[in-house]
Amino acid sequence: MDDRRLIIYRQIGAKIAYYRTIRGLSQEELADKIALSKSTLSKIERGKYNSGLSVATLLDIADGLDVEMSTFVIFDEQEKRILQDHLSRKGIG
Repeated sequence: MDDRRLIIYRQIGAKIAYYRTIRGLSQEELADKIALSKSTLSKIERGKYNSGLSVATLLDIADGLDVEMSTFVIFDEQEKRILQDHLSRKGIG
């Protein structure tokens, strides 16, 4: 998997962890709510889910957190700068 995808998966995972935390849910509680293993949710939040993140899973997570799925995949200007800065340091993009 290329660096750009890895960084995007990490950003998506960080957003999931953020919304889960502000909703007062543990990983186990959210995982149970959406019928996902805690281990899988942990990997998704860390951007380490090797199988890639399906739209269906992302929709389930969004529903479980009561947010729009777009929250996880649309990046604001600051998030885009962070991505671009990281890729530039690696000589990519």
